[in-house]
Amino acid sequence: MSSEKRPAADSFGSSQLVKRQKSDANLGNARSIALVNSSSKNGALIQTVPRTSGLQAPVMELNGHSGEVFATRFDPTGQFIASGSMDRTILLWHTYGQCENYGVLSGHKGAILDLHWSRDSASIFSASADMTISRWDLETGTRIRRHEGHEEIVNALDVRKRGEEFLVSGSDDGTIGIWDPRTKDAADYIATEFPITAVAVSEAGYEIYSGGIDNDIKVWDLRKKAVLYSLIGHMDTVTSLQVSPDSNFLLSNAHDSTVRTWDIRPYAAADRHVRTFDGAPTGMEKNLLRASWNPTGQKIAAGSGDRSVVIWEASSGKLLSKLPGHKGAVNDVRFYPGDDPIIVSGSSDRSVVLGELAK
Repeated sequence: MSSEKRPAADSFGSSQLVKRQKSDANLGNARSIALVNSSSKNGALIQTVPRTSGLQAPVMELNGHSGEVFATRFDPTGQFIASGSMDRTILLWHTYGQCENYGVLSGHKGAILDLHWSRDSASIFSASADMTISRWDLETGTRIRRHEGHEEIVNALDVRKRGEEFLVSGSDDGTIGIWDPRTKDAADYIATEFPITAVAVSEAGYEIYSGGIDNDIKVWDLRKKAVLYSLIGHMDTVTSLQVSPDSNFLLSNAHDSTVRTWDIRPYAAADRHVRTFDGAPTGMEKNLLRASWNPTGQKIAAGSGDRSVVIWEASSGKLLSKLPGHKGAVNDVRFYPGDDPIIVSGSSDRSVVLGELAK
């Protein structure tokens, strides 16, 4: 599309919205919109922004959810995206081309609050306000497992990165659940004193990281179900946790409007706080805004209550970009898992946005 020349309409300004219709009428009214930066010259439409990615346009807006979008995830290959919403559905999208919506997963009775793909991209795990975790088979589009046991909203979910696959969940009931995807019931629970709003699991799976409304991050020995140490510094509820690609650092976001990094290596100094990143305010909605690493661990992105996506250099804390485009709080931001400089974000404005970054 970017190389195609068309007559310029009189009303064209610096950008044009091109509506892309859904390819399957059974997928509701989901669609994508390509935002093309352009100008007119001699009656022709020409592109003025250098392209850096394989996206059809520098910004692709994916519409179809009827409620706030709380979770957006690329699959491990980067070819597909899943988004979870207040509308109780998970929508599946193609990353490239016209970003068609190719599937809808429905069955939860509450908002979808977190999502993760399986390592082989064959299934998706979801955490919901209906107090359950589900596993979905993407070949058939059906739910193949419903994990019950939490007694309150399930806010967060993580999946072990290597070894035998298992899930870790955090709930308002104050427990951390450990789940074998092959069985319905939890393998174990870790009881805490406060609602859990964020969880992460180490690559090897021996440590679990949890954050809650007590503002502290706790590092648990999974085998002993005991706290190894705590990471103290946030001044409000911890809203997301993610281990760095090299497994040496932990990324956290919180309602105190700061994003922080922590040294989680076994023999790190007693003060494990590395850096604080400012510029992504929580906003009035007080959603569980999430932050994430890029695949190399060199950049960090966070959703913001001021409707922007904020990107920093991880090593220095330098603010690299503050990207507009959403009309509501940005609840989740993820980097493309490969080399293409792309991010995906989900917002309270009910949209998912794919955008390319400068190299």
